[in-house]
Amino acid sequence: MKAIGTAAVTAQVVLVVAGAPLLAGTMRQVRARMEGRAGPGVAQPWRDLRKLLRKEAITPIGTGPAFRVAPLLLVATTAVVAALVPLASTVTPVSGSADLILVVALLALGTVALALAGLDTGTAFGGMGASREMTVAALVEPTILLAVFALSIPTGSTNLSAIVSGGIHDPVRLASPAGLLATAALAVAVLAETGRLPVDNPSTHLELTMVHEAMVLEYAGPDLALVELGAQMRLAVLLGLLASLSAPWGIATTASPAALALALVLLTAKVALLGSALAAAEVFWAKLRLFRVPELLAGSFLLALLAVTASYFLTGE
Repeated sequence: MKAIGTAAVTAQVVLVVAGAPLLAGTMRQVRARMEGRAGPGVAQPWRDLRKLLRKEAITPIGTGPAFRVAPLLLVATTAVVAALVPLASTVTPVSGSADLILVVALLALGTVALALAGLDTGTAFGGMGASREMTVAALVEPTILLAVFALSIPTGSTNLSAIVSGGIHDPVRLASPAGLLATAALAVAVLAETGRLPVDNPSTHLELTMVHEAMVLEYAGPDLALVELGAQMRLAVLLGLLASLSAPWGIATTASPAALALALVLLTAKVALLGSALAAAEVFWAKLRLFRVPELLAGSFLLALLAVTASYFLTGE
């Protein structure tokens, strides 16, 4: 049983690391097709990472440890989150440590690391991007906490494995008003956390609109490859978390090799479907003005707060 659990954790991390660039490539390809273009192919992000890894690492003059450590910290924290979150199995050696607050703290740690790296460069773009990123994070992290907390109230635990297991055995709660409100709030938070439209445009380099790109303009070579890989991994993990909480069916709840294999296949399909749907929606979305973004995130926070209230009311607590 322990061997199967260890295999599940390893498979989750490997699938996120290896599949995140392919997910980004799939989303680019879907968007290109909907815009009438041929597209570069699903594997293009992997080719871009390989090209960056072959280049020389360049460190700007005057930067300190924050700039050099941030890419590694971003990838490391995301990999730990991928191991903790029950993406494919709820029966793992680390399932007892998959607490909601710990997962959100690890995500915030990666965000703060990149913001500090942007400030460490001493450039106007870096400081601007760091300021915007922390403004968004200050609204996104509480929304994620409240949205998942609303789903945890019927379970009586903030452990993500317990929440997912409860959703599998009692699917009615997922279709309840509290479940739908929490899912909607979490979906908006995922868009903001991963820098997608309408909050941020990952393909732009216009200084008046960019958030994430402004913090990483000074990175090059292998460091930039780690930053790009970390961003792609965060997208895959958060879409996987959204799929696990809103549609947990297929996730292995027993230490069975067959159940784990099926769960990995279904996880790949669900994340690919969510990513493709997001890419298709982005074709019709325009980026919000920067000063309108807090309004959107405040709305998602309100949805999460309503979800918590509804969940307390429905459970009679």
